[in-house]
Parts: sequence; C-alpha cells; structure tokens
Amino acid sequence: MSTATQAIEPLLYTPEEAAEALRYGRSTVYELMAAGVLKYVKEGRSRRIRRSDLEAYVNSLEPLPN
Repeated sequence: MSTATQAIEPLLYTPEEAAEALRYGRSTVYELMAAGVLKYVKEGRSRRIRRSDLEAYVNSLEPLPN
C-alpha cells in the first residue's frame, strides 16, 4: 500500500505567497490590494487573498494587442 502524500493547494494566500504565485513583487500586490483591484479578507491584522480572487484578477487582465 502506498503512503504517497498529496499536496493540498491553499485556499488563502498571504500577500507574499500571492506575489510569488503571480510573479509580482510584494509591494505590487499590496498596491493592488489598496487600490481595490485585488480583493482580500482581513482577520485581525492578517490579510489573506482567496485563491478564487487571485484567479479572478488574472482572468481580468487584458492581453496586449499584437
């Protein structure tokens, strides 16, 4: 019997993790959050970005014309 572990994809990302996933700088993610472009949830002093909000942000990006 195999005991292979399966990686669990997080539902909430820290701004640093979101920056890594987006391949953006941390400050860019904080700027997007402050501008209301990237939604987040706040619990106490912690800010977290839902995976669905990261995906919605990426899907809203318009490609540059050729």
